[in-house]
Amino acid sequence: MGYTIVLLLLLKDFILDCINMANLDEIRQGNIQKIAKLNAKGISAYPAESRRDMSLADAIEKFDSLAGKEIYVVGRVMSLRAQGALVFFHLYDGTGKFQGLIRRDDIGDEAFSFFTDIVGIGDFLEIHGTLFLTKRGEKTVQLTGWKMLSKNIRPLPEKWHGIQDEEDKLRKRYLDILFNEDVRDMFKKRAIFWSAMRQFLRDRDFMEVETPALENMAGGADAKPFITHHNALDIDVFLRISVGELWQKRLMVAGFTKTFEIGRIFRNEGIDPEHGQDYTAMEFYMAYADYNQGMKLVEEMYKFVIEKTFDTLQFAIRGFDVDFSKEWIHYDYVSTIKEKTGIDVMTASLEDIENKLISLKVDFDKNGWNMTRAMDNLWKYCRKQISGPGFLVNVPVSMEPLAKRKADDTRFVERFQILIAGSEIGKGFSELNDPIDQAGRFAEQAKLREAGDEEAQMNDTDFVEALEYGMPPTFGFGTSERLFSFLCGKPLRECQIFPLLRPKKPSASGEDNKIQEKTE
Repeated sequence: MGYTIVLLLLLKDFILDCINMANLDEIRQGNIQKIAKLNAKGISAYPAESRRDMSLADAIEKFDSLAGKEIYVVGRVMSLRAQGALVFFHLYDGTGKFQGLIRRDDIGDEAFSFFTDIVGIGDFLEIHGTLFLTKRGEKTVQLTGWKMLSKNIRPLPEKWHGIQDEEDKLRKRYLDILFNEDVRDMFKKRAIFWSAMRQFLRDRDFMEVETPALENMAGGADAKPFITHHNALDIDVFLRISVGELWQKRLMVAGFTKTFEIGRIFRNEGIDPEHGQDYTAMEFYMAYADYNQGMKLVEEMYKFVIEKTFDTLQFAIRGFDVDFSKEWIHYDYVSTIKEKTGIDVMTASLEDIENKLISLKVDFDKNGWNMTRAMDNLWKYCRKQISGPGFLVNVPVSMEPLAKRKADDTRFVERFQILIAGSEIGKGFSELNDPIDQAGRFAEQAKLREAGDEEAQMNDTDFVEALEYGMPPTFGFGTSERLFSFLCGKPLRECQIFPLLRPKKPSASGEDNKIQEKTE
């Protein structure tokens, strides 16, 4: 019985898809015929030139001074309402929405009929006319002329419901943005976020640089890289997993003292609400500074960027109340884990940690399993209980192969991570500039890779050679768009304009509604 119900539901969905496809095809063919009517009159449905005296937002703001004057504005038709010899419509140009009115008495029977026959919701128009207030008090352009700028073929989603399917929203993000003001505002905030970070660093004399996205060796982070083939050089190369960490440190060797880069990084790992495979990140490097100075600068930067973007420093994130204006707490790695699990990771065996993870019901992957991965899994369990904002400090050397050892206890490194609402959102450390120590740590990482740890770092001998020429004491820090998504309270990919998705399945008709050549 249950199997029959499933089959009936699938059949119902298939029938509905077919009906929707038939309706869509009918609408498309009707719009293609309208393009043919434009062509028959010698009018292009997609002209290159247009006239625009001002944005619609400017027209709204300057309405009183422009009333009675003729202006040219442009936009997409978002609504149409015919009332006998009148047609009211709304244009949207990305800055605002404005009403237009076309009257039969103003432009004549033939022109009026042509407008009502050709123009539909979704078309882009150039209109010109005079401004006036309707009896209802709405600012309006009374048309004396119009021009088609782009004739749409596919119908826009129904105004009040938009796109309902969550994957379709991401696949057709352009429509989601068009109809969803919250999504549109989020991406405006995203632009402000990165602009504010860039402004903060430039105001402090950091120089923006660009480093390679294709590398012979993926370095600067513990992550699994994407591999591709370079045809011209006939070699396999890696898409970078950090924003040029080992390259920017070479620039410290070269004599630059403050550099930063904002760019895309690529990690061939799993998808979850916090992690992506192709995303934007930032890293900066500052010579003659250590992680203590770095903590002060990073806290200042976070507060500046967050307030600039969201106009507040108080957030509710994943059940935590996070106030960035309060004093940021320092969390010791070893003592925090011991407090929350009873395990001292500096004396515990791998078996001890495994047993504790099992008792805590923490899932872990034994592929490439080692002490470093075990401690990391245990820490992540503890981290989920911390609201922040704060700094995780005093991490064992094995957890960070690129950071300088602490002078007072060489078992640990001078590294911190930003803790916010149970996650790590940013990392910085006093950079390791001892080439002998660095070569040794790379060798240890190479052993981990050989044992199956795909996230262990590669042995970059060229970078070690650069260090042998001498690099000054340097602090480095990196963060990514995860910070922005956290503050928005959304999964990472929802905060990306065009996240990567699987290819779309073929339509029910087997055709993807190719535009037929009926506009000739």
